[in-house]
Amino acid sequence: MGYKKTDALMRHLRDSGIAIYGPKQKRQLINTGYFHGYKGYRFFGNANKRLPFTSYDEVYATIQYDSDLKALLYGKMMFIETAVKNIALESILVNANSESIQDMYDKVVSGYNNAPKSATVEQRRKLQQNKLNLQNSIQSSLANAYKKNNPRITHFYNNVGYSDVPIWALFEIMTMGDLGYLLSCLTYSVRDDISKRLSINVSCDTDRQLIYKYIYTLKDLRNAIAHNSVVFDTRFRNIDPTSAMKQCLKIEVGLPYVNFKTIGDYIILMCYYMKLLRVSKTEIKLFIREFEKITEKYRQSVNSDVAAMVIHPDLNSRMNILKNYI
Repeated sequence: MGYKKTDALMRHLRDSGIAIYGPKQKRQLINTGYFHGYKGYRFFGNANKRLPFTSYDEVYATIQYDSDLKALLYGKMMFIETAVKNIALESILVNANSESIQDMYDKVVSGYNNAPKSATVEQRRKLQQNKLNLQNSIQSSLANAYKKNNPRITHFYNNVGYSDVPIWALFEIMTMGDLGYLLSCLTYSVRDDISKRLSINVSCDTDRQLIYKYIYTLKDLRNAIAHNSVVFDTRFRNIDPTSAMKQCLKIEVGLPYVNFKTIGDYIILMCYYMKLLRVSKTEIKLFIREFEKITEKYRQSVNSDVAAMVIHPDLNSRMNILKNYI
């Protein structure tokens, strides 16, 4: 199909079985875009699972639901990211007993020479490679920030009295992905320290990997929110959760299963973090209720076949388990 103007797109939608008429719906189609809006939201998860829309109102309600979700999640996600960063930063400063990035590499990052006694040569090489990759990515983050004239970084390089950027300034420019990678490169004892500072349940986390695995999981959602990508069907999901990731939430929250295939599981993980970070019960419960409210509003605004595909059948029971846990 060649390029079509809005009226032609509306006809095309009607031909595809989706009722769309009048100036109001035309304006909605213009504002949300045919490609970003209709084409982005007409399936659930992947293109083979088409949502059985019968009217454009349902398409628009789906776009609205997705926007409402992002608006609800954004502030909480920023809070979690900042809090975890600060807790990790404090642990690194204490364990390195210094604010120098070089000392961090030498004392708290795993490499060939400080690998666990039991590590094979191959495992030592792998840790060393990860350490070098980390140094590389930190250098390029700093170079990038300097190039963009980021005052948090230029302040140290353009000042005669300073030579190096301290660890805490580096943390100011780190993305959530950078944070996850740094956490994954830390020695076991420092990962253990951060896990304990966060009060993560380490009984099912023998390798102390949860601190970075969960950050990677949240990062996918965070980036989807920040780039206005679709979130309601978790198509942003990049991970296959490890058994420890599932086990920890199952034990802590009391859930029958966890798979991160629905947005509900991400809500659960965020609430788990908020509870670890001592956010008040009232605030967390308000967050859950708001999520239930916008989901219920969505359920009312689409036909039952669409609702059955988008809203997981046991979402309500899972949210009740979550509220009891909080």
